[in-house]
Amino acid sequence: MTTLIELNIVDEHVAVITLNRPEAANAMSKALLDKLNEIINEVNDNTSVYCTIITGAYEKAFSAGADLKERNGMSDEQVIAAVRYIGDTVTAVEEMKMPVIAALNGVAFGGGLELALACDLRIAATHANIGLTETSLAIIPGAGGTQRLTRLIGLGQAKRLIYTAERVTADEALKIGMVEQVVEYNELLKTAVQLANKIAGNGPIALEQAKTAINKGIQTDLSTGLALEHLCYKETIPTSDRKEGLEAFREKRKPIYKGK
Repeated sequence: MTTLIELNIVDEHVAVITLNRPEAANAMSKALLDKLNEIINEVNDNTSVYCTIITGAYEKAFSAGADLKERNGMSDEQVIAAVRYIGDTVTAVEEMKMPVIAALNGVAFGGGLELALACDLRIAATHANIGLTETSLAIIPGAGGTQRLTRLIGLGQAKRLIYTAERVTADEALKIGMVEQVVEYNELLKTAVQLANKIAGNGPIALEQAKTAINKGIQTDLSTGLALEHLCYKETIPTSDRKEGLEAFREKRKPIYKGK
């Protein structure tokens, strides 16, 4: 039986989570979401993972979003619960303790893009098309899209894309800040792993605290954000990693961080 979600640990400190339902464009069925949540918890509990990549199998789709076939025959209440489950799963990705990179290997529509928006960084293959297409189905993004896209690219652009349900190319997504990098498909995973390793070479506790400071601070006023930053900074001071960083700098060598 095919595993809906594959997990691989590469180069010791990088987890690669692969959505593996290519026959359905990695649509978010309940079974896929169940497995994804299981893997999220497994990665979070692995203290040796300092950065995570989420991607899709093959080159067709990162994820086309909700499984609309599965949704056929559901009551209104069941549909609402299904969308909430997607949203809760997307939030679980956002709350992973380490930085998370979305490697968009193909289309990312609706809930698929909402999943990518919950990641810290996004790299897209040149052929990828992405968009929050829900209004074309007479609904709205319900797994965080209206909130995360607006925070990422600004009010006007987010409204334009959500109101029109427009699907944009990888190059346009790069221009408006929806993704941070665009590469050829055959270079996508290699590029994502290289970035992940660059991130993972830094102090894991510092990465966790930086992510907390950024994600929590952006939701507040500047004064509160600065206070949050200070609290997160203080968490790094008593660590062994901080001392290792100073010693490595003094000895002109690469630091060996252990997340302690």
